[in-house]
Amino acid sequence: MKKSGVKALEALAISLCLFGCGGGSSNNSQPQEQQNEIVNPPTASPKIEDISCSVTYPLAISNIYQASNQLALPSLFDTDKTNIESWQTPTLNSIVIVELAAPSLIKEMVVTWENLDVSHLLNVSASKDKDNWQLIVNQEQSGKNTLIPDLIDLTELSASTALYLQIEFNGDDLSQPSKINEIEIFGCAEDVEHNVELIDWYLSVPTDEDNNGKSDSIKEDNLAAGYFDARFFGLSEDGGIRFSTSVSGYKTSTNTEYVRSELREMLRRGNTSYSTQGVNNNNWVFSSAPQIDKNNAGGINGQLHAELSVNQVTKTGEDYQIGRVIIGQIHANDDEPVRLYYRKLPNNINGSLYFAHEILGGDDIYFELIGSRSNSASNPLNGIPLNEKFRYSIEVEANELTVTIYKADGSEFSQSIDMSASGYDQGGQYMYFKAGVYNQNNSGDAHDYVQATFYEIKNSHEGYDESNN
Repeated sequence: MKKSGVKALEALAISLCLFGCGGGSSNNSQPQEQQNEIVNPPTASPKIEDISCSVTYPLAISNIYQASNQLALPSLFDTDKTNIESWQTPTLNSIVIVELAAPSLIKEMVVTWENLDVSHLLNVSASKDKDNWQLIVNQEQSGKNTLIPDLIDLTELSASTALYLQIEFNGDDLSQPSKINEIEIFGCAEDVEHNVELIDWYLSVPTDEDNNGKSDSIKEDNLAAGYFDARFFGLSEDGGIRFSTSVSGYKTSTNTEYVRSELREMLRRGNTSYSTQGVNNNNWVFSSAPQIDKNNAGGINGQLHAELSVNQVTKTGEDYQIGRVIIGQIHANDDEPVRLYYRKLPNNINGSLYFAHEILGGDDIYFELIGSRSNSASNPLNGIPLNEKFRYSIEVEANELTVTIYKADGSEFSQSIDMSASGYDQGGQYMYFKAGVYNQNNSGDAHDYVQATFYEIKNSHEGYDESNN
């Protein structure tokens, strides 16, 4: 092609671009305004003010990770305290960061160590921003050869509002890295309270503060005055009472097979002139009992109403013990007219509910309310999952016992039985309610546990005059 032809084509292209590409004028064209992108300046994190509150409950944890490499450690706050999942510190001086879900006044900490036969060393610091740290626990040494984990005081050096905790694990007393199953932090972000009257109950917890080899009993006055132990009995953030106990712990007597965190009804309401046991003002009887017993008892017949959610059941141990916990009872001198069980197997979403009726001096008879109590039960479609609230009632009128479960969806499951041939209407048989968690597993991992949160516990009896005690 000749150069003159190329130049002509270039001129034509330029001409077309001027008119088609907006280079020329047009009646429809509008001047384009330059739009500047507005960039918001970075904002500083809001200042965390000091928190003041007087109660203690479990604090939600959003993350735990190694300080050295930011490696997340979700198994340390997954509610599974068993040795199935444990984390070993990589060195004798390993630091983890605990990030709480919200700023809180921190008060206590529980570390579930895989090995309770040795002492473990640690330091703890607190911070609102991860830049400024305050030492709050200095060279803490855990107890050893114990059945239960230590409760670590986080206020001994100073009370701190924090969003972060820095825990330095310094190995055990054998100069070996520690293995850790779970970390729990307790404190408060605001004051909450429960609605359960505790003056007519005492509490059994699996501690042994008096070193008598048996579990401790917290009497009515101390309990009503605000006793708590964050490991076994205390508030929940939503205003319930949290009962918890592991497979390992101190028991109420040498004849008891299992560990409990459980209330025992005490109609005397702190009046120790009445004995704990016996047909007296501290206990009640069936209206089918002899008249002399009805005259001497603190009440006749009984009703126990409770609202609760079961939060945790055991996952390890013998098949017949896994997943079961007693959440309510009527106890007589030596036998139990009723024991109410919740049971959830590891592969099931929902739990079953059933109760046992013990013949005086005889065998147990079981009644299934929801699902099956079988060791291989399939998932009960109408069952109750962990953390779902429900209610139960245990009612006795003479020799008629009725147990009812009320689900959150309004459905009810009830069973009544005739106790005329069970022997409890003979003289000298006294009754009392029990509520809480009575772990029915002694073969599982020592750290495996049961937990339930009660929002209502109400007991009533004919002739029970609270003002006379």
